[in-house]
Amino acid sequence: MAGSNTVTESPWFRRFHPVGTAPARLVLFPHAGGSASYYLDYSAALSPYADVLVVQYPGRQNRFGEPTIDSIGGLADRIHEALQPRADRPLTFFGHSMGSAVCFEVARRFEAEGRDVPAHLFVSGGRAPSLPRDTSYHLLPDNELLAELARLGGTDERVLAEPELRELILPSVRSDYTAVETYLCAPDAVVSSPITALIGDEDARVSSAQARDWERHTTGAFDLRVFPGGHFYLADQRAAVVDLLATHLRR
Repeated sequence: MAGSNTVTESPWFRRFHPVGTAPARLVLFPHAGGSASYYLDYSAALSPYADVLVVQYPGRQNRFGEPTIDSIGGLADRIHEALQPRADRPLTFFGHSMGSAVCFEVARRFEAEGRDVPAHLFVSGGRAPSLPRDTSYHLLPDNELLAELARLGGTDERVLAEPELRELILPSVRSDYTAVETYLCAPDAVVSSPITALIGDEDARVSSAQARDWERHTTGAFDLRVFPGGHFYLADQRAAVVDLLATHLRR
């Protein structure tokens, strides 16, 4: 699987820096409206410690021609299936915003099989899965939905400034927001994987209390890490987040 090709035989993952002999795998799950390339720098920084797989949701970049999936459960089903042959070594999941819910649901599917996967779950910028979503951005007209995307950050401003590119990304953005805002799991849904929740201290979308509620969804250890910044603190705090993940992977 190692080599210059950045895409595995599965369209669900991109491997920007293949390390076929690594003792562990790190799976990164993007945010709503996001794509695998958002984690390019993270992949480069963490490839010395793990074989980094970045999830690529359908309907964007190299999967532009594929239909989108507008439910967290539907995404989790397909990613869980694609991960089966790649669970031959310890897996660690890191998901940001929508990605936090998706990676939790993938972990639940492994748990249902009686498998101890993942070794650790890092959930970033996302409220606990049993907390109701109080927004309906997916029902907004196109311009208002894109304005919300721009306000939140995390999307290349050059894309949002170009009318033709905005039209191209709209289907995946609306699908992702639909998935997030219609998702809810039972209060007693748990995994055995240890969970670390991460948020920015100025995140208007997720409070510390909402992030701390992730503790109710694991029978393992729990930790909450708060970083300076807003919803996309990941950009400015990359060195600190990479250090946290690298410390875990080295163990």
